[in-house]
Amino acid sequence: MRVVAVISPKGGVGKTTTTANLAASLARLGPRVTILDLDPQNSLRLHFGMAHEDASGIAQQEAMDSTWTSVLFESAYGVNFLPYGSVDENQRGDFEQTIKDNPKWLAQHLASLQLADNSVVLIDTPPGPSIYLQQVLSVANYALVVLKPDAASYSTIPSIESLIDYYCGQRKDFLGYCYLLNQMDASKQLSRDVFGMLRNSLGKRFIPVTIHRDEAVSEALACQTPVAYYSQHCSATHDMQELTAWLQTNFRLVD
Repeated sequence: MRVVAVISPKGGVGKTTTTANLAASLARLGPRVTILDLDPQNSLRLHFGMAHEDASGIAQQEAMDSTWTSVLFESAYGVNFLPYGSVDENQRGDFEQTIKDNPKWLAQHLASLQLADNSVVLIDTPPGPSIYLQQVLSVANYALVVLKPDAASYSTIPSIESLIDYYCGQRKDFLGYCYLLNQMDASKQLSRDVFGMLRNSLGKRFIPVTIHRDEAVSEALACQTPVAYYSQHCSATHDMQELTAWLQTNFRLVD
């Protein structure tokens, strides 16, 4: 099983949308892909048609001391997903305390799912440091860092690299991380400048494929559908296909 942490040093970079669309693209290569939402915003589920009013998710299951299998939903796109769930602040606090008290919490739950050896698991996390990120980086084989082409994202790179090094630097089963530039707008000078700075400073850790800004992505989310199924020929779909091919060549996510 290959576990990919999808992380970002700041919010608003399109990390959750990237996770959902990458999962759907990877699933087309054959394996059943599972995505886990560890972001309290609980929005990953909306990309796969889960009803807005459905509050179920792993946070509630933890309160009932139950397994995750009862909230493992199967989508129509070859992707299983585990939503975070809708909880109030007291429930969220209790949930996070449970996670904090057990450093092996995530590893144990993933093992309980009994996924196939060739499974791919993508885990969405809140931006920046958090108890969720600690757990995810303790089990991830790879990390995909999502950035926007702006100065704020560029300036936060040292902090995210420090976190990855702290939690993954001594783990032999951690195989590497890379950076993905999302919402690229080549018509803007700033975007082009940030792209050039990232490419020069990050070297091989910078994915040469960028995900361009595309209104089809927002429209697909409004229809609760991955962008590749909403618009087969839009730029975002082609970008996601190229990203999937790059990850397959460099990370061998799919056998």
